[in-house]
Amino acid sequence: MIGFLRTGASAMPKVRLDGPRVYLRPPRSRDWKIWAALRGESRDFLKPWEPTWPPDALTRSAFLRRISRQAADWHGDQGYNFLIFSQIDQAMLGGIGLSNLRRGVAQMASLGYWIGERHAGQGYMTEGVLAVLAFAFRHLGLHRVEAVCLPSNEASRRLLATTGFIEEGRARAYLRIDGEWRDHVSYGILREDFGLE
Repeated sequence: MIGFLRTGASAMPKVRLDGPRVYLRPPRSRDWKIWAALRGESRDFLKPWEPTWPPDALTRSAFLRRISRQAADWHGDQGYNFLIFSQIDQAMLGGIGLSNLRRGVAQMASLGYWIGERHAGQGYMTEGVLAVLAFAFRHLGLHRVEAVCLPSNEASRRLLATTGFIEEGRARAYLRIDGEWRDHVSYGILREDFGLE
């Protein structure tokens, strides 16, 4: 059972997922400064792969609105977002989450992630994805997790292939990224692919 840090719809859960070199936990209001610093220094690195940032993207009020929505998603079984930290020095490395959770006959969710530029290419996100997939399949009981990325995002495509996702096709004008509707490559992984029945 997931415990919450305080009562009310804006409470964040007490959950920690551990990998060999990283751990994941839901964001907390006190994370704002290091989150904003990491996102800010990585803006040019992240910009080609993300929706256009609003002018207040890195402000404390925007961060608090974000985690309030994420807490509501946890409570409503709609989404599960985490920040990724180093096991060694507790440095924030990036973020990862499951969104658009569908129950009933679907039992699936969509995976999204980002990593700070200085932490990219070191295998941290691979550990983060594997931890979230274990959470999705073992704890949430999902049958399928989907992910998409831009065809030109070779790092993301390698990450998804490395963590067991299967390329399934191309979605035309799928998401508005950096101000333009862009085609995406779609990927999926089933609980059987993850070694679970």
